[in-house]
Amino acid sequence: MTDQPADQPAAAESAAATCYRHPDREAHIRCVRCNRRICPDCMIDASVGFQCPECVREGNQGVRRARTVFGGRLSDDPGYVSKALIGINALVFLVQLASPSIESRFWLIGAFPPPPSVAFTGVADGEFYRLLSAAFLHGGFLHLALNMYAIFLFGPPLEAALGRVRFSALYLVSALGGSALSFAFSNPAQPSLGASGAVFGLLGAFLVVNRKLGRDTSGVLVLLAINFVFGFIASGIDWRAHLGGLIAGALCALALVHAPRERRSLVQAAGLALVLAAVLVVVALRTAQLT
Repeated sequence: MTDQPADQPAAAESAAATCYRHPDREAHIRCVRCNRRICPDCMIDASVGFQCPECVREGNQGVRRARTVFGGRLSDDPGYVSKALIGINALVFLVQLASPSIESRFWLIGAFPPPPSVAFTGVADGEFYRLLSAAFLHGGFLHLALNMYAIFLFGPPLEAALGRVRFSALYLVSALGGSALSFAFSNPAQPSLGASGAVFGLLGAFLVVNRKLGRDTSGVLVLLAINFVFGFIASGIDWRAHLGGLIAGALCALALVHAPRERRSLVQAAGLALVLAAVLVVVALRTAQLT
């Protein structure tokens, strides 16, 4: 039997000193968790030594994500959705300027011609998308500026408290709530457009959240009162959309902030679904009435 050369184990060890993820690279550092060799590109700082990407990924899976006070995920930019909404509304307004006919295609209108004629345009004719699309149209620059300023003021604080997903759901349900009440109680042949319903939903939610957190709400109440009075005395303002959005937003916020910690996400989702269901019932009843 032939004896092995004395330097063969050392040579084998040197040949095997490569990164387990990059076999073509030398690696003389081992992961402190799995003990596999890793090259500089795969070395991730740990409290002691270095870890490989796979061990770091496995470790992060067991770490609970930080949450907002009402259960949403924390984000580096709590105003991200608010900014996106402002951007979308501004972009749609530019499209309106370039093609004015888009307004009549997407604004909120119940039925045209109105009963007793058979409608061929409007929500009552099955164009239910108008309930949401109208919330992204505006009747002029001032109309757009006022609504976007309100989103800029009240959106980020709500988004920071609720999280992106919950805030987005609240905004959209509020927009639908405003459109639903306008559809239900306005002249069916009178068109309507604007994000005011969603904005009033944010105001209602802001009031609920502030009360839950023990903050002063007098300023919000005064702002709501002024806007409601202005909506009744000024022409061309759909106070029904304001009221519908306010109610929907406040109810959504109540479901979000008062859900118990146990199964909080499930209770919150059920609360939002109930508000949305109520909105859809209003739409269905009005549609049946008009058809």
